[in-house]
Amino acid sequence: MFEKILIANRGEIAIRIIQTCRKIGIKTVAVYSDIDQRSRHVREADEAVHIGPSPSTSSYLAHEKIINAALEHGCQAIHPGYGFLSENAVFAAAVAKAGLEFIGPSSEVIAALGDKISAKDIAMKAGVPVVPGHNKPVTDIDEIKKLCAAIGYPVLLKPAAGGGGRGMRIVNQPGELEASLKSAQDETRKAFGDDRIFLERFIANPRHIEIQIMADKHGNVIYLGERECSIQRRYQKVIEEAPSVAVDEALRKRMGEMACALAKEAGYSNAGTVEFIMDETGEFFFMEMNTRLQVEHPVTEMVTGLDLVEIQLKVGAGETLPLAQQDVKIRGWAIEARINAEDPSRNFLPSTGLLTRYSGLRGTNIRLDSGVEAGSFVSVYYDSMLFKVISWGETREYARHNLIHALNRFEVEGVITNMSFANSILNHPGFIKGEMTTKFIDEHYEGGQTRVEPSKEQLEAMVIASTIVFHNRQKQDREAFKNVIAKVGTSHKPRNWQPYVVKGNEDIFEVELFGVPTESEWTIKINGTEYSVITPQLEYYMRRIKLLINGQKQYFKQQYRGHFIWTAFCGYSRVFEIYTPREWDLSQYMPKAKASVHENVLLSPLPGLVVNILVSKGDRVYRGQDLVVIESMKMESGVSAPCDGIVDEVAAAIGKSVETDEVLMTFKTS
Repeated sequence: MFEKILIANRGEIAIRIIQTCRKIGIKTVAVYSDIDQRSRHVREADEAVHIGPSPSTSSYLAHEKIINAALEHGCQAIHPGYGFLSENAVFAAAVAKAGLEFIGPSSEVIAALGDKISAKDIAMKAGVPVVPGHNKPVTDIDEIKKLCAAIGYPVLLKPAAGGGGRGMRIVNQPGELEASLKSAQDETRKAFGDDRIFLERFIANPRHIEIQIMADKHGNVIYLGERECSIQRRYQKVIEEAPSVAVDEALRKRMGEMACALAKEAGYSNAGTVEFIMDETGEFFFMEMNTRLQVEHPVTEMVTGLDLVEIQLKVGAGETLPLAQQDVKIRGWAIEARINAEDPSRNFLPSTGLLTRYSGLRGTNIRLDSGVEAGSFVSVYYDSMLFKVISWGETREYARHNLIHALNRFEVEGVITNMSFANSILNHPGFIKGEMTTKFIDEHYEGGQTRVEPSKEQLEAMVIASTIVFHNRQKQDREAFKNVIAKVGTSHKPRNWQPYVVKGNEDIFEVELFGVPTESEWTIKINGTEYSVITPQLEYYMRRIKLLINGQKQYFKQQYRGHFIWTAFCGYSRVFEIYTPREWDLSQYMPKAKASVHENVLLSPLPGLVVNILVSKGDRVYRGQDLVVIESMKMESGVSAPCDGIVDEVAAAIGKSVETDEVLMTFKTS
């Protein structure tokens, strides 16, 4: 076994590897860039090495710096984690040449399986079903037209190199082909330096099912069950679970054995994931193989009881697999939510800044894999994922409810996250039934919001939480001034009930609170429906509250928004206006807020680096036309014109960093 390894990564995966190394007695060396010098993974490793400026090209992707750091600190191996250099064949070869062990497959295998055309050839040799198409790179448009006609529309254009959905285009009819091909080639050339494209029949409404395999250097390969990864946005997974509701024991065995056959055909060793798409009839096809540990590996660990990083380290050191196929047992269910620094209401634009509050998370059968803490700075330089919350249960329904409760009580402030978005998916009727495809989010969400309204019970639970907190603040305000009231001779007779009118969006609720202020038991009526509620010791300002409503434990996140209360629960949020009956009667006479004056200014919707400016001063532009391209968190976003007009001034410059709401351009509209 290794005595010391270097971890060529950052964030939660670096910490995840450190934890296993600490458990089995391996020393660790972390690497870090300028902006990461105070990060958790730097503190938790036994040693840490600074490797360069913040941009990943100068630090986490710098082959020579990382290898030299490993050699200088007496490491025997390098663990790449996922992302960055984990599937880089050139880096893996350089590690081996330096006399170090790359904890993953060989460089030759990474190269063969990283090329989608080569990977498809290997799958076919292993007898694994593949999507019908043309498995050779093509560039001639006339040849592509003939091939598409033979395959049948819709056709999927796929880049031979890379992953993460970059360069993929769906062509529904012949008239879309030329523009889609050019766009696909441009994107994949820029992302991967390779514009080879191949063709596949597009499988409509598929599920994304993947098989986790583990192989040693002695020819032994096992599969560790499947994961359902159909809940995706822009080919990036949001919710993952193991096992899948669409896979029974017989299908699991068949898919697993095919995944192992592919790994043996490729001469694979270490952890890997064979990804399949499954059509509506249950037929499945090979899609690709990821030659690394996956982000979603915790769900497999929770249902198998195995430590995949520990097995990686053992087989990387030349040991045989510590278990055989018959030893693998799937127990219960696990679901994972990826929480990213992004704003669903603004088309998931990245969010950056300082994490001012981070509550941490504890709970039965709950796991938190995180690279951040209160005080961490979320920058534009790296991937937007902050942490993952994983829940286990004897049944899928228990695991789902447990994860919902965890997300309800997990509090993060300072940056906007997709936590409520992920929570809303877990509460969606389609997800509850297990009815999901890779189009789930496109079909059920708009503008980052679910099209399904909260249930009556969920909405009234939010009303209860908001009204109790509001009532408590009013009570404490009254007590603070009771001496003043006594001095002016005003009599006040305590009572144990209070009527309110609560408005949330367009919904109006008549609420009555019955309770003794010094006790925690309440009876609350909402539009005539009665609830029994038990509260904790209430504070003046509460960010989170736990209530027992009709015997069920519920968690809410709350903030004061002026005189109103914002409440989040089960993926839904509302700003509740709470009035006494007298205040409600008078509210109709309040003046309406004036609409903001529109300015002919283009503001940056996100922080990042300006990588392209598509117009010049004097150009005529039209509302919705992309004018500037900004790169942030490994993603490029076009910023579109807010109005029709003529460009007056261009304040942005290519290569310049910008902050949210910074002026990029101004316009003349007359």
